[in-house]
Amino acid sequence: MFQLDKTIISDDVLEKEFVCNLGACKGACCVKGDAGAPLEQEELKHLEEILPTMKRYLRKKGLEAIDRNGPYTTNKDGEHETTLINGEDCAYVIYDKNNVALCGIEEAYNQGEITFKKPVSCHLYPIRIRQYSEFAAVNYDRWEICDDACSLGKEMKVPVYKFVKQALVRKFGQTWYDKLDKIGLEREEKKNK
Repeated sequence: MFQLDKTIISDDVLEKEFVCNLGACKGACCVKGDAGAPLEQEELKHLEEILPTMKRYLRKKGLEAIDRNGPYTTNKDGEHETTLINGEDCAYVIYDKNNVALCGIEEAYNQGEITFKKPVSCHLYPIRIRQYSEFAAVNYDRWEICDDACSLGKEMKVPVYKFVKQALVRKFGQTWYDKLDKIGLEREEKKNK
């Protein structure tokens, strides 16, 4: 681990390789697990605001879950998450013609209907952020459903932090990312000597 400004970063973020392989996993991270996607406080307002627009993008089951439980839920630790359909799929999941799980929020964003891309925790995946009072922990979340993404990342030689560059810039800013990239490049040079 190492410190960068007010973040503590796992070495795996620089050392592991990852490129999503939707053709292989079919978007399993949006439908597997036992909790919704973690949400930041300011994202709760976004979900409430975009809900009227989202209705035409979401599946009936997703809309029913949102009608029943709201656009987000709060777990026993007081943390907010996206609503789930019967404890499984994220309520915002849609499927393409190849039965790949996609984000309905991101689809509405891509169509220019909303300005909120998707929850930052989804955008950052496979990185997970844990906020503490003095710093944020930035960790690589290794999950077996992403084995194909790890293989593709290794084949393409793309470190995790470069795969999620856009999301890291969104979360921490360009200056922070540039510092991280410099550290990553220095480590890569040392490794290749």
